[in-house]
Amino acid sequence: MAIQAINPMDGAPLTAYEGMSSLESQDVIAKVHKTHLEWRGVGFPERASLMCRAAEVLRQGAPAYASLMAQEMGKPIRDGLAEVEKCAAGCEYYAGNAERFLAPEPVKTEAQKSFVTFNPLGVVLAVMPWNFPFWQVFRFAAPGLMAGNAAVLKHASNVPGCALAIEEVFRKAGFPENLFRTLLIGSKEVAAVIEHPLVRAVTLTGSGPAGRAVASKAGSMLKKTVLELGGSDPYLILEDADLELAALVCTKGRLVNAGQSCIAAKRFIVVEKVRRQFEQLFVKHMSAAKMGDPLSEETVIGPLARHDLRDALHQQVQDSLARGARSLLGGTIPNNRGAYYPPTVLTDVGKGMPAYEEELFGPVAAVIPVRDEESAIATANDSVFGLGACVLTRDIARGERIAAERIDSGCVFVNESVRSDARLPFGGVKESGYGRELSAFGIREFVNIKTVYVV
Repeated sequence: MAIQAINPMDGAPLTAYEGMSSLESQDVIAKVHKTHLEWRGVGFPERASLMCRAAEVLRQGAPAYASLMAQEMGKPIRDGLAEVEKCAAGCEYYAGNAERFLAPEPVKTEAQKSFVTFNPLGVVLAVMPWNFPFWQVFRFAAPGLMAGNAAVLKHASNVPGCALAIEEVFRKAGFPENLFRTLLIGSKEVAAVIEHPLVRAVTLTGSGPAGRAVASKAGSMLKKTVLELGGSDPYLILEDADLELAALVCTKGRLVNAGQSCIAAKRFIVVEKVRRQFEQLFVKHMSAAKMGDPLSEETVIGPLARHDLRDALHQQVQDSLARGARSLLGGTIPNNRGAYYPPTVLTDVGKGMPAYEEELFGPVAAVIPVRDEESAIATANDSVFGLGACVLTRDIARGERIAAERIDSGCVFVNESVRSDARLPFGGVKESGYGRELSAFGIREFVNIKTVYVV
């Protein structure tokens, strides 16, 4: 079975890769497990040295990696360069902190000595999406390898070149040959990999249906999972917000990666008192974003990753309009061959509309007017998702209180768009998944937290 990448800018076929058979996948897993048994005995200083070297390899190859992302999934070149740098910084963060995060912790008991250790689990399967084809992998791989685990990657089928490039980064950095390997397989083969007795755990970033399928299979095999799933992040624009700042923050949050991000801003919940002024500023900034060739440094919005995803997004827009939403900007498919969709702003969005109930994975903003702060909070929480959120207000204490105590999500930013950061835990609640990536919390997800008791 060939795995064929397609350029979403013009629909042209890119490199085709020969997929792996079941026997080939099993052979790779066996090799990775064997390598893990040696790697787990390597000390933190040596692991850290190799991880810092991986950061160097990333930076040296950044132009080529960014170009590859642009071709395979349409990411603007400047965003691709920033993504590679984020991966490099993540590698350095875990190189510098993993030993401290996983140091044995003494516990005072009646024993002569009792303490907790953090031992690697073994081979971890990563099922990763296409939208951040490097960062999604490195935010798992950097802590995972520093913890002493090994990894096999099943990447999205439209970014096979990125998957193999990441494998090559670790190889060039000097990591053992079979410590991190890519499995060129289809989605239907994932279940068999989860069932493999040498695979000890699974991490997945993706859709709700994919998360349910992986969690169900892994649960039946009693294997640990971490799931980072969809999001419909609410941005609350309160009546005392700096509206110019709010419009800029909301535009940045909505257009990141052409809106193809689980933590992109999606629902803009604005208090009626400032609604009209906010809409005017928001439309001004959204309409100014340049859409075009992702290989151009001036492009802010490239094509969506696939034509079918673009068409599904447009259908959500049309269905929302048919149910009473109004369009302030965009909402039409451009007349070209690429999978482009323009910045779009819908207003008067309410319950029962796709723009209210569903995740919009593209540059479409849903403005939801509300009466006051309490209505804004209730609307923000009126979602099956709970990944990220933002509160925009001049009263910092007010914003902090709402963020810390009132919003049901894995992270809440005040007066800034949501983003992941290696120093902070990342993950969601409700149908946005469970478990955490990044920070000390993330590196401890895939270790054996072991009690040692000595009399």
